[in-house]
Parts: sequence; structure tokens; C-alpha cells
Amino acid sequence: MKSQSMKEQLTIGEALRIMPGMPTSLRKLIAPLLLGSLLLGVQSVAAQNTPTAPAAASSTQDPGRALDNLGKQLDDIKTTFNSKSSTTTSLNDLRTTATDVQQQADTLTQTLAPELQSVQTRLTVLGPAPSAGAPPETAAISQQRRQLERDKSKLDGQIKQAQLLSQDAAKLASQIVQTHNEQVQAQLGSRTDSPLGIGFWKELGKAFPDDMTRVGRAKDLFVEDLALAWAPDSRTPLLLCLFGGLLLIVPGRWLIERVTLALASRYMPDGHLRRSAMAVIFTLTVTLSIGVAAWLAYLGFNWNDMLDEEIDTFAQATVRSVFFAAFIAGLGRALLSVNHPSWRLPALTKFTARNLRWFPWLLGGAFLLLGVIGHFNTLAGASLPAAVATHAFLALLITGLVGAALARAKRARTTQRKHGEKPPSQALWIGVVFGLGTLGVVVAWLAVLSGYVALGFFISWQMLWIGMIVAAFYMLSHLQRDLFDALLAPHGRSGQRLQSTFSVAHTTLEQTSTVLSAVCQVLLLLVAVGTVLMPFGGGPHELFTQIGDVFTRLRVGELTIKPGAIFNAVLVFALGMVVVRIVRRWLAEQLLPKTTMDIGMQNSIVTLLNYVAVVIVFALALHAADVSLQSLTWIASALSVGIGFGLQAIVSNFISGLILLAERPVKVGDWVSMPGVEGDIRRINVRATEIQLSDRSTMIVPNSQFITQNLRNVTHGNALGRVKLSLPMPLDTDAAKVREIMLEALHAHESTLDTPSPAVTLDDITSSAMTFTGVAYVRGPREASAVKSALLFDILARLGKAQLPLSTPQSMVVRNLGPLLGEDSPAAPGQ
Repeated sequence: MKSQSMKEQLTIGEALRIMPGMPTSLRKLIAPLLLGSLLLGVQSVAAQNTPTAPAAASSTQDPGRALDNLGKQLDDIKTTFNSKSSTTTSLNDLRTTATDVQQQADTLTQTLAPELQSVQTRLTVLGPAPSAGAPPETAAISQQRRQLERDKSKLDGQIKQAQLLSQDAAKLASQIVQTHNEQVQAQLGSRTDSPLGIGFWKELGKAFPDDMTRVGRAKDLFVEDLALAWAPDSRTPLLLCLFGGLLLIVPGRWLIERVTLALASRYMPDGHLRRSAMAVIFTLTVTLSIGVAAWLAYLGFNWNDMLDEEIDTFAQATVRSVFFAAFIAGLGRALLSVNHPSWRLPALTKFTARNLRWFPWLLGGAFLLLGVIGHFNTLAGASLPAAVATHAFLALLITGLVGAALARAKRARTTQRKHGEKPPSQALWIGVVFGLGTLGVVVAWLAVLSGYVALGFFISWQMLWIGMIVAAFYMLSHLQRDLFDALLAPHGRSGQRLQSTFSVAHTTLEQTSTVLSAVCQVLLLLVAVGTVLMPFGGGPHELFTQIGDVFTRLRVGELTIKPGAIFNAVLVFALGMVVVRIVRRWLAEQLLPKTTMDIGMQNSIVTLLNYVAVVIVFALALHAADVSLQSLTWIASALSVGIGFGLQAIVSNFISGLILLAERPVKVGDWVSMPGVEGDIRRINVRATEIQLSDRSTMIVPNSQFITQNLRNVTHGNALGRVKLSLPMPLDTDAAKVREIMLEALHAHESTLDTPSPAVTLDDITSSAMTFTGVAYVRGPREASAVKSALLFDILARLGKAQLPLSTPQSMVVRNLGPLLGEDSPAAPGQ
């Protein structure tokens, strides 16, 4: 069987290396597409040389041969690594090669896995081989079965071999990184002669003639390649590329910024989003204009692919350094925003911004000088004293610029105070950054001047690198926060559209904006930390691998925290909840209202299905997060203890809520009466039920009380309301007339029902009155009280017109008549 073709995995560095070998027309077509990709790999500029990657397995190569080639490459890496003669630069190359071998092995595994699955499916269709005593199968089927089993065994072995190669390559890359870090630490701790001493300059003087000879050879290579570039057949393209680059840097960048500014002022609403978006746009404008100009210059000099391999490597590394240096300059220029103070992101005064306006360009130039000198030393093969001297010079230059910037910023605040203005308050982290920057400058200078040049150079490079990351993180944080605020603002255009389309409350939009902004902030922080801690010379793949390794080491019981799995789980849960909400609204608003079910049954069905759907979505999210139920046994144990001590009431209410929804002794819309509570059920939740009282207030009653206590459900068996009237009449009243008047009033009211029909009965006759009772039914018990009052008013009016008064209660008058006649009056006191 023929294996599927393997896709060739090319990194940016590989693409740059194979560009000179392409035809000129194809190279001109692909070159613009790589410009944006260069920005993604801008952090790899610190590497001294472009790593030499192994040739990817061709799409037509047999998997077995590809595995053999990968095995040989891995053996060569191990041999070179175990030789104990690897330098920092060679270790960089070895690590890149091992990573490429790992990626190719993983790609091969992914390619062969579908083929193995296909073979297994065909074997399943054929079924098992006939057992002993069963009729034999045909020769063609037997041959096909044997061939499929051989293919399955072969593919299974190749997949296992590729997996082992991937594991070995990953392990070897980790060992190389560890060895490199050990070498770096050893170099940082090594001490040379101090630049303030004579020994330092004496060693540099001894190596100076040899270094000049090496520089001369490199100069000859440059002159030879320049002569080839100035040849008649390539002179015109060279001049056009140089002229295009010059136009792109000077008027092109200015024109792009003006057009962008005009478009933003016209189409982007005024506010924080415009400010942060323009900062990002200005950063990219400077980066791309200068970087693309350098790329055009490189294309002009290498138009006919005539550059020497070493010069070509140096030129490509220089182009990447230009991109990175332009990014530093553009980022600092956008944050300072001297010409547009209202768009300035950090809380800097105009004095501070003006005093620091040239430092982004100076720091970018310092980084460009660092890259060019480093790559030139590698090209020329400079001696150790020359490399130490250049490192000392660059360390002092970079830290000197940083120290001068910090001093001028402090001086600007002092100047503002002298002018009677109060400087804006600074956040705590800004003060920490200033303090660490000052400490780094002092330590770097002391390290270089005391002979620890490698340590000083490392500190200066890390200050520049970390400062760029912090500034980029600060700018992107403002951008994502302003973007979510603008898109989800309740009073904004998009926010109002979301509210009208999806019936989303404005508070929900605000909460969503806050949550999404916080999530993006955390992701940006992870990327920033991973970039700072990224291994030497790494690219985007190593960045995410580093972040993943950090989280892989975090375990909670048997659970392993994986960023990718967490992202998948959050995505599955969010999408699942959206689907649940859509289905719930469809059931509640479209399907169930068209059925014969009452409102209580509809609400119970929607609530139960919502609980089941949420549980299913939660289970799917756990599956997407690679969390098994066995991993949650410790949580179940903790919950069991908690239930035994303090969660009994909560669990009891939860189970009671499920029973209420299933058996439906009460439902939404019922009128219930309990000790101390009487009203309408408005909502049945998991833990408690909401009852609306007669005064329109809401009583929250735990669900367990509906199960354990006596409950009167007025509307459980019959939803009709009953109106009962009792009228006492005098004994001499015409009973038939009173009955007729009461029946007319009961039938005349619009709320009383014809079925059951109203009735009037003579309930009792006493010595003082006879009592008439009228009964009528209304649509619900909630209407009974109002209908009774209206009927009483109507009946009293009718009785008054018929001159039939109601019976009045007899009264007893007690009078004191004094002493009887003939009896003696009581004696007066004192007689």
C-alpha cells in the first residue's frame, strides 16, 4: 500500500535558507508572503547563526526510508553532542535539528495513523478467520487477509518507531538545553581581565593582527559579492530595490501613518480603543517600513542568487536584526507618542515624553549594532579577546542608554515640580520596573568593569529583551481591554445590536466584557512569561512548548493542568451553554406554548431539560479537558465528608427540587398555602421555590418544606375559584324574590362561569332571620375575592331598589330604674 504524502514542515529559518535556491520568479512571488511571518519569529534574532535544519522527508519518500533517515540524523546529533566539544552556537544548531526531527516524526505518526485505521477497518469487515471445523474461505479472501495483516503489522511498527524517535528527539533536545544552560552559567561565572586593567588591552593587542587578517578576508568576501551585485545584469534591480527601500522608510512611512490616522479619525469612534489601536498601528508601521526596506536591500544584493553562503547567512541575520530593532524603536515611539499626547498610553508627562523621544531609536540602533557585530564576529571568526571586548562595549552601551533614559525620566519629573506642576501618580509596578532597571545598570557596569564581561553582557541583553516584552505586553493589554469595552459596551452600537438580537441584558454584556478581558490578560501574561523564560534561540514552537511544560508540572491530585486542554474545555462549555440556552428558549417560547400542556408543566419540562443539558455539557467539558472520573475521586471523597457534616440541608433541598419537578405536587402558577405562607408559585429552582405573596413580595421557601410539611394546593385538583355569599334577611322577606335577585346578580357578572352554574340556597332560619347563600365559580381562585366584592355591591343595590332590607341584629337595652316603690331608701352614710 502506498502511504499518504507527508507535508513538509518548514520553519521561517528554513524558508529563508531555501529561498536562494529557488528560481528567481518563484522567489519573487514567495518573498512578500514571508514578511509577515518574520515578525512571528522576531524573538529568535538573538541566535548567533541560523540553525541548519535537516532536510524534510519528501512527499514521495517511503515511510520506512524516512524513518531510517530520521534515525541517522538523530544518531549524528547524539554523536556530536556526546563529543563534549560543542560550543554554545553548535548546541543551538543541535537543539534546532533535534526539534525538527521531533516535528517530522510527529508528522509521520499523524500521517500513518489514518492508514492503520483504514487497514483495521478492512480487517473488521472481513471478520475473523474461520475456526477449526468451519467451512474454509476462498483463496482470494485468505490472501487479502494475510496482506492486510502484514500491512497492519508494518504500519503499527512504523508508528511505534516514529513515536520512539519523537520521544528520543524531545529528550535529546531537553538535554541539549540543559547543557547549554550549564555552559551559560559557567560562562557567566567566568572572569577575565578587567577593561580597566592593562592585561585586558594587552591580550586584545596580541590578537589584533590575527583579527585584522580575519576581517580582511571577510571584507574581501563582501567586496566580491558587491561587485557581483553591481554587475550590469543585476545593477538595475539593485538600484530599484535600494530606491524602493529608501522611499518606504522616508515618505512611505509618513504617508501610511497619515492615511491610517485619517481613516481612524473617520471610521473609528473616539475613545480608548482608537488610542490603543493607533499605538499598535504606529508600531507595526515603523517595524514593517524599516524591516521591509532592509529586506528589499537584501533582495537587490542577492537578485541573481550570487551571494556567498556565509555572506548570505550574515545578510539574512542582519535583516532579522533590522526587523527587531525597528520593532523596538516603533514600540517606544508609539508609547511615548510625543506628537499626540492625548493618545499616550502610559501616564507620562510631556516633559518626560520629550526628554525620552530619541531613546527608542537609540536602543533599537544599539540592538541592531549588537546583532550585526555578533554575526560579523561569527562570520570573520573573531578571537576570544575581540569577542570579549565587543561584548563589554555592547553591554556598557546598552546599559548606559537605559541608565540615561531612567535618569532623564527622573529629571523630567523634577523639572515639572519646579514649574509648579504635580507629576501624575505612578503605579507600583512602574516603580518596581524603574528600581530593577537601575539595579541592573549598576550591576552590569560593575560586572563588566570587574572582569565578569559575560555576566554584564547577559544582564544588558536581558534588560533589553525583558523591557521590550513588558512594553509590548502593556500595549496589547490596553488594546484587548479597550476592544472588549468597545464591542460589548451596553450603550455602543455593537452592544445595542447584541441586546436586541439575543435579548442580552446590559449587565450581562458588562460582565462578559470583564471576563473576556481578564482571560485575554492572563493569556497575554502567560505568553509574556513564556517568552522571557524561552530557551535560547527558540521560536514560536518552543514558546508554546515552554508554557506547556510549565503547566504540565502543575498537578492537583491526579489532575494535570494543560493549557490546551483547559482552552478546549472552556470552549466546549461556552458553546454548549449557548446551545442549551437556544434550545431552552425555543422550547419555552415556540414549541411548548403550541401544545395543550399548562404553564406549570411547560416550566417543569424546560427546567428539567435545562438541568440535564447542563450536566451533559459539563461532562463534555471535562472530557475535553482530559479529566476522567477516576481523577475526581478525591473530590467525591471530600464532598461526602462535607455532606455528612454541613451540606445535608443543601442536598436535601436539591433532591426535593428534583422531586417537585418530577412528581409535580406543586407547579409554577399554583396557589399554595403553608404555615405562615400563602401565595402563587412563580419559580421552582434547584434549592428553593419562589412564592409571591398577596402584597407582591416574594418568599423564598426551601424545597424540602414542600416534601416534609403539610401543604394546601388550592389549584392542584381544580383551577376554578369559588365565590360564596351569605345574606341574612328578615323573617317576613319574600324568599323567592330574594333568590331571584341573587341569581340575576350572579349570572350578570362577567367573571362568573355558566358551568358550573351559580346557585342560591336557603341555608338557615332562626328566630330573628333567615340566611340565603349564593355560590358562583370563576376562572381562578385569585379572582374570587374581587368578584365577591363586586357581587356584594351589586346585590345590595338590587335589594335596595326592591326595598328588601337586610336583617339587623336585635339589641338589648338595659336601664337602671332605681329602688322599687314602697321600699325604704338606703340609709345615708353616717346615720
